[in-house]
Amino acid sequence: MHIIRGNEPETYKEFKDRIIDLMHDAENKMPNAVISMTLTEDPPPRFSVIPFRKGKIAVVSMISDLPHPEDLLIHAVGYSGSYQVTEALPVAYSKNWPDSQRTPGICLLTLFKKKKSIDYETFLHRWHNSHTPLSLKIHPLWHYNRNVVDSWVIAASEEWDGIVEEHFRKRQHLTNPFIFFGNPLTMWYHMIQVYADTNSFLDYHTIEPYLVQEYIMKST
Repeated sequence: MHIIRGNEPETYKEFKDRIIDLMHDAENKMPNAVISMTLTEDPPPRFSVIPFRKGKIAVVSMISDLPHPEDLLIHAVGYSGSYQVTEALPVAYSKNWPDSQRTPGICLLTLFKKKKSIDYETFLHRWHNSHTPLSLKIHPLWHYNRNVVDSWVIAASEEWDGIVEEHFRKRQHLTNPFIFFGNPLTMWYHMIQVYADTNSFLDYHTIEPYLVQEYIMKST
């Protein structure tokens, strides 16, 4: 997985167009690769229970037999790191739309680091065995792509321990708290549950959540 950030003068459209061009170039140079990405297309809602970041970002996922696929992106403006990850899909959609077409629905992209006061095994245990089932129980998730960062491919990469992409069928399933956390009778209890559980394994001061869209550029 690779992170590319937008620069301040870029509009969201300019950023998206730039990343799409990079992906087409990667497709041409890696004909056997599987390539997908999530990226910010629009500003996040002004008011939200989720503290969305306003910056522009793209996370590119590549499965390739090319020895160093990061070489295709490393010189891009805003390149911020490449990571070898272990992917898990606790719940997954069935893709029935063409490659390069925007994935239906909306996605919450979250980058985070391990809580400093716990060891790595505890971090993984709480994330996988407590937080994942709680998220599946509470949130109307359509597709959940959970990535453990195993190593930084480039030494100067930003330091992240987890990259998660949570997909929802409709935008309001993520942005409306009465849907995201449940009905008014249970919403506040669920919010407290999720906060307490999340705070038990990740560093809240460094978490970066973004409202993004997904594009599967090349699925086979």
